[in-house]
Amino acid sequence: MSRTVLMLPGDGIGPEIVAEAWKVLNKVNEMFSLGLDFESGLVGGAALDAEDTPLPDDTLDRAKKADAILLGAVGGPKWDSLPMARRPEKGLLGLRSNLELFANLRPAILYPQLAEASSLKPEVVSGLDILIVRELTGGIYFGQPRGVRQLESGDRQGYNTYAYTEAEIRRIGRVAFETAQQRGKKLCSVDKANVLEVTVLWREIMEDLKREYPDVELSHMYVDNAAMQLVRAPKQFDVIVTGNMFGDILSDEAAMLTGSIGMLPSASLNSEKQGMYEPCHGSAPDIAGQGIANPLATILSAAMMLRYSLNEEEAAQAIETAVSKVLDQGLRTADIMTEGGRRVSTTEMGDAVRAAL
Repeated sequence: MSRTVLMLPGDGIGPEIVAEAWKVLNKVNEMFSLGLDFESGLVGGAALDAEDTPLPDDTLDRAKKADAILLGAVGGPKWDSLPMARRPEKGLLGLRSNLELFANLRPAILYPQLAEASSLKPEVVSGLDILIVRELTGGIYFGQPRGVRQLESGDRQGYNTYAYTEAEIRRIGRVAFETAQQRGKKLCSVDKANVLEVTVLWREIMEDLKREYPDVELSHMYVDNAAMQLVRAPKQFDVIVTGNMFGDILSDEAAMLTGSIGMLPSASLNSEKQGMYEPCHGSAPDIAGQGIANPLATILSAAMMLRYSLNEEEAAQAIETAVSKVLDQGLRTADIMTEGGRRVSTTEMGDAVRAAL
């Protein structure tokens, strides 16, 4: 039975890093007889340039039919002057909302070979393995009303709405509790319940869900304290669940604990386990075309795709083992360069992972 994977390179370094992940996927497709068919499409700035929209109908149609999607990155200064509704990022948000990709899984795992690359002391981060479960289709990024308006005083006012329904909180909570059951059985829910009514409701529902998962230890933490604790003692966390905006910020902070955001993959899933997979970093237009971008986060995103959407655990583990072998060999892109390492290009890193398979 064939299954379709939609490849969306996007903008900036996106085409470079997706090309390397594609090489690796082609190899495991052959090795494990996975029966994967690959298609490609336009999204973000590339789609704006070609079709005058950040999310063409053809791309959305292909995405809805695909078993899984691998995305590079979107955006860049070239399109910053466009109205908000036409910016590249709207293509990404459109995919998330149309496919109902409400659960974003962002692992922050420190490879032991890169302990020296972290901005924190090795003894603080060695053995780090955190999973942030971020609600992705609600909250302040999607809430209505929103906009910029003129006040009677003559001042302009920007406004956004931070809102969650009980159903939205329950479904992301269940994903987090079930994920925690498969890991260390510890779940920390991050909110700002001392200030925001929406997160008072969030906390109440997490406590209610706890009764369905008696084997999971649930704790609560305000987001400002969580940001501090991630730097002070990050290994206290196992699974963190939080809303869209807080998750966006905390997952990038957690990324830097691992040495480079260029190492971190992510998965965005809907209730049917259809998913869009992408590196946590952005399009990095300042280094696009130079052959120095780190493709490992995208390659590891491909491994997550095999695990969560395609149910191919053996192939997923093979990719992750290959990445670890390459790091053991001392191969490093510029962002993870450590003393004694050998610097390689984007293409050389992708080739090395493929060879290590």
